Amino acid sequence: MAHPDRPEGRPLVLAGYAVAFAAAAVLFGFDRTLGVVAGALNVVFGIYFCRHLAFAVAAARWAERDLLAADVGLDTYTPPVAVLVGCKNEELVVDGMVSALLALDYPADRLTLVVVDDGSDDSTGPKLDAWAAQEPRLRVLHRPPGAGGGKSGALNEALALVDAEIVLVFDADHEPEPSSLRRLVRHFRDPVVGAVMGRCVIRNGKDSAMAGTVFVDYLSGYLVNEYGRQALFELPAYGGANCAVRMSTLRALGGWNPETVTEDTDLTLRVLMAGQRVRYDVSAIDFEEAVVSAQRFWKQRYRWARGHQKCLRDYWWPLMRTPYLSPVEKVETSLFLAVYHVPMLSGLGLLLTVLRAFGVGDLPIVGLLPLSMLLFIGPLAELCVGLLVGRVERRSAWRLLGFLPAFALSIWITSRAYVDGMLGRPYSWVKTTRSGATSTVRPAAPAPVPAVPVSAPSGSRPRSFAVPPGEER
Repeated sequence: MAHPDRPEGRPLVLAGYAVAFAAAAVLFGFDRTLGVVAGALNVVFGIYFCRHLAFAVAAARWAERDLLAADVGLDTYTPPVAVLVGCKNEELVVDGMVSALLALDYPADRLTLVVVDDGSDDSTGPKLDAWAAQEPRLRVLHRPPGAGGGKSGALNEALALVDAEIVLVFDADHEPEPSSLRRLVRHFRDPVVGAVMGRCVIRNGKDSAMAGTVFVDYLSGYLVNEYGRQALFELPAYGGANCAVRMSTLRALGGWNPETVTEDTDLTLRVLMAGQRVRYDVSAIDFEEAVVSAQRFWKQRYRWARGHQKCLRDYWWPLMRTPYLSPVEKVETSLFLAVYHVPMLSGLGLLLTVLRAFGVGDLPIVGLLPLSMLLFIGPLAELCVGLLVGRVERRSAWRLLGFLPAFALSIWITSRAYVDGMLGRPYSWVKTTRSGATSTVRPAAPAPVPAVPVSAPSGSRPRSFAVPPGEER
């Protein structure tokens, strides 16, 4: 299936929304028009509330059991596997990542490790070369500066170097557990499976208030939301790191799409439209680094919102026409695609609620208890269940307070991304800046470039629960 090559911008559509609202206000009155808009928003919020609640119930009922009883079929299926990692200016985390890859539990003659130095201008390239000189299992590919394509371009170049049945992808700050590869690969015995996603756990949750908020966010996202999509619909997403894809599927789809900044969502949709499925394995764990500041949070989530919103515009109609999804699955996929529009809509809903309090807008059915409050209750239920299933320490519950400013920031991020995308403002892939403060592995070799400060080893790897180092009960 070809990659969408349409321009991203839809300025005429954006103008059409404004004209339609103005026309409705003239014909039916400003207050009544606002009331209808608020009513439509409340219907959307009610649907998402039911979805959040269903995921929370599913995770509370079954997720912990699946975590503790998932060691099935780990040794009976070991096809040739290639592990790919793209690195751009990753000197602070590259040692921990390579050490974790070399510790993966898989037959050496069936495993290829390829790390791409994507035009780095720090010591990432020399560090990788030093590792490759000591480890014959590791291959390093150097891309020149400005090679283009972002992460997708780097992965596509690495793809041309390998011949395997399954391709695994990690980001440079990820440190997978030794068993994660086997846990992901075992699902490909089913020929309908095109891709598999594992669970990512934040390892530096104590580094800052923002990192702590992201830690809880990931508990909800992976232990509840992603788990619920698998349990109720069998429609989890391929997440871009700690994930695997069938080589034949990937090549048939033309590789990763270099025209998007969220290659993971893009590939998820193309796999579904090709008639295959994505699976989620809650027991395939790796540890990643959270952003530690509001500025880094902004850059990361803006990229996610911009790319996800573009995927909705590019793929929604083809998804509605595909014969491989049932009507219920098409509805759930639409809700998944719209998640980076919901904070923007909630901002609009809050504005309308304030206007209603001052007598502007006519919505008598909702009255003084707007259903938009459900938009906060639903995610809160997921967050609470994530804390319970993840078995974090009690005082981590206070981190829920961090979601008030984080959600307010998300409203602005998604709104800005939407306007920029609809207007077609240029944007290219931007990597997430690392801090390198916390690692879950002890490097297997001395740091290859001692002149560059790197994080000190933090000791042995923690157990497979969603608890960052030092936070076990």
